[in-house]
Amino acid sequence: MEPPTTYNAKEVEEKIYRFWEQSGFFAPEAHQPRADNPNKNKTYTIVIPPPNITGELHMGHALNLIIQDILIRWKRMQGFKTLWLPGTDHAGIATQNVVEKKLKKEGKTRFDLGREKFIEEVWAWKNKYGDIILSQLKKIGCSCDWSRTRFTMDEGYSRAVKEAFLYYYKKGLIYKGKRVINWCPRCQTSLSDLELVYEEEKGKLWYIKYNLKRQNAKRKTNYITVATTRPETMLGDTAVAVNPKDKRYNGLVGKKVILPLVNKEIPIVADDLIDKEFGTGALKVTPAHDSLDYEISQKHNLKIVQVIDENGKMINVPEKYSGLGALEAREQVVADLQKQGYLEKIEEYQHQIPKCYRCQTRVELIPSLQWFLKTEKLAKLAEKPVKSGKIKFHPKSFEKPYFDWLKNIRDWCISRQIWWGHKIPLEGENDVLDTWFSSALWPFATLGWPDKTKDLKTFYPTNVLVTARDILNLWVARMIFSGLEFMKKIPFKDVIIHATVLTKEGKRMSKSLGTGINPMDLIEKYGADATRFGIAYQIMGGQDMKFVEDNILMGKKFCNKIWNASRFVLQKIGDNPLSVSQPKSKDLSAADKKILKTLEKVVESTTKDIESFKFGKAAHKLYDFFWHDFCDVYIEASKKPTLPRQQEDEKTKKILLYTLATSLKLLHPFIPFITEKIYQQLPIKDKKESLIIENWPS
Repeated sequence: MEPPTTYNAKEVEEKIYRFWEQSGFFAPEAHQPRADNPNKNKTYTIVIPPPNITGELHMGHALNLIIQDILIRWKRMQGFKTLWLPGTDHAGIATQNVVEKKLKKEGKTRFDLGREKFIEEVWAWKNKYGDIILSQLKKIGCSCDWSRTRFTMDEGYSRAVKEAFLYYYKKGLIYKGKRVINWCPRCQTSLSDLELVYEEEKGKLWYIKYNLKRQNAKRKTNYITVATTRPETMLGDTAVAVNPKDKRYNGLVGKKVILPLVNKEIPIVADDLIDKEFGTGALKVTPAHDSLDYEISQKHNLKIVQVIDENGKMINVPEKYSGLGALEAREQVVADLQKQGYLEKIEEYQHQIPKCYRCQTRVELIPSLQWFLKTEKLAKLAEKPVKSGKIKFHPKSFEKPYFDWLKNIRDWCISRQIWWGHKIPLEGENDVLDTWFSSALWPFATLGWPDKTKDLKTFYPTNVLVTARDILNLWVARMIFSGLEFMKKIPFKDVIIHATVLTKEGKRMSKSLGTGINPMDLIEKYGADATRFGIAYQIMGGQDMKFVEDNILMGKKFCNKIWNASRFVLQKIGDNPLSVSQPKSKDLSAADKKILKTLEKVVESTTKDIESFKFGKAAHKLYDFFWHDFCDVYIEASKKPTLPRQQEDEKTKKILLYTLATSLKLLHPFIPFITEKIYQQLPIKDKKESLIIENWPS
């Protein structure tokens, strides 16, 4: 049957996806490869990086999902028992923020509701909106096994989180202690180092004189100058530190200075952590409000004086500063230093300001009683498989930042002072666990751990993880040591770290700034196949992808070309089914031999390119082959017979059908909808029910 003259992506894609879902082919049990298939007893598993329930599809998601779907469809066609397991993350802080904003519009706070009612409110929100992003995954064609969808707060997964916490606790790896942590005054919770975003800010560097307690006539100056970007925290200084190799401060270590404005004696200490090149080489040590200062204080047994509280207000300071916000206090402190002659100079200074990754509020470092996971031994565990090559990073260059982070790892603050999340399973505790604590268990908790399920036995370890570079340590490293600790096996073998999608000007996409591009808009305008191919076409190995919509338009034109070429082939063949096999060389023309030889090379190169994760390279070759070699050259040549008409027609029909069918198979992982639609109309003897379970060309 000849297809319509024009291709309607919207109509076709909805029907085809419904057909796939109803057929059950996304499940690993549904497809039984031929008995002679060498891969029939092999598994291939991907667990989806779980999107937040607050999220909607963005370009980074789209790129990530397209790569995964290419791999899973390719392996399915190769005869592997494939599982692409979907799911969502409860996203503690982000989800709580969304629901609190909703309550604010109603004139309420979570405290008006109380914890229990607030949690009910969050579940109601989740049940209404939390699966929107999963429906968007279907729109782009993701062939996930939806029957196995998991959520990090579902009953079974919550049991796994509790089991993991208690295991670490009993092993002595989890402890409660007061340490300097990142604190968000807006969210009123602790954050890990990896949950901060840094914003470039034009600030100042203030140079402040600290007078020596004992004057010395031999010295040109009887003070030591420190440089700081945060003069308000000096009210909590407990020392001045210099590098022991810095000759400028010979003879001063062990001496004392008078802390300006507070009039308190504090010591001068020597420490290798001090950067001689920054400012004057002398650092004011405020252990309560700086992680480096805290580390120095532990080595030198210095007092910890907290001068900023959980609300970002000044405490434990002279009365005139008490209760001021940190930035208000800064203005007053600087004015007083100037007035009393302690301010030596001020310089313009560009630096990075830490902010909460969810609400963008400036983060304060404060001492707080929190739960921590000891990470030193776990970090060494996570190093080994990458060093040995059991886990490979693609690109390999990401091994260095991975090892650097593990080398300098600090104990992980795992408690959060919010209400939505996994409550710490110890008596009298109201804190919840860091969202990343639960997602670190994702590759095996999704398969039924801690129970010894059939899925866990069959599909763990998984094969590949596709992720962005910004969560390399936030998530990937933690999954690796969690997999080794709980399963005694690595969680995956390959980690593909895909590019960051930027605007065509090379800037980060931002929804708030109006520079973000919604993939759903592209699908609505051009179709899912065109969007998929246009994005895949741009995956050329770089770590930044400047997105150009022209490539999506190119993808649409390519789909139309495939559609029209298929119409020509179907017209040529007619309704009589033919067997599809590579034509024998007898009576083949030069054009016949050339297209078949070129096709053979494309089969080989596409397989190799996908195997080595060179998706853009494969897309380019497939485009060139189909558009130029097949359409422009061979189809045109087929219109000019060189043999008697009947003999020529039979031979040409077979080559046209063989080349088209093979091309559809090669293109299917990239553009699954249109290839499936055309495949179902091909007059092939003993055709499989769906292209999705066809045999990959070899």
